Amino acid sequence: MKFSKTLITGLVLMAGVNAFAQKKAEKFEKLEIEMFPKAKEGYKQVYIQLPIAKNENDLKVELFVGAEKMLDCNKYFLMGEMKTQDLQGWGYNYYEVESKGETAGTLMGCLDKKLTKKFVTLKPETVRYNSKLPLVFYVPKDIEVRYRILRPDAGMKKAVQR
Repeated sequence: MKFSKTLITGLVLMAGVNAFAQKKAEKFEKLEIEMFPKAKEGYKQVYIQLPIAKNENDLKVELFVGAEKMLDCNKYFLMGEMKTQDLQGWGYNYYEVESKGETAGTLMGCLDKKLTKKFVTLKPETVRYNSKLPLVFYVPKDIEVRYRILRPDAGMKKAVQR
């Protein structure tokens, strides 16, 4: 009797975990990136698959292309550019990043000469949120892509008139 209760409890728990895993898996569109070109020598292909969200037209994605570097107190940015390319015959876009990983920045005198690890980026880009299409990037091997999802404030605010 005790064995059958344990067995039933175990089966119910497994069914619940399985249902949770399936529900979590349903939050993403089926990812297809085979139509995108292969990365050229010295580059890698990376992609972002966004989860299905309510009111996707209200959301934006902020993209950061950069590298972690040990730097002083100055403000730095990564030199290079990100270009939007058209995937011929598909109507999709992808991004090509050209950068040698070099940085530029301010020339403040840093008294402590302490170096800290910082993620130095190109100018961030903001794009439309679309869970149906992957965001595909071709970046140099030592560069990475990070992102954050931007959500609107709950209420609209009115400008102040003088």
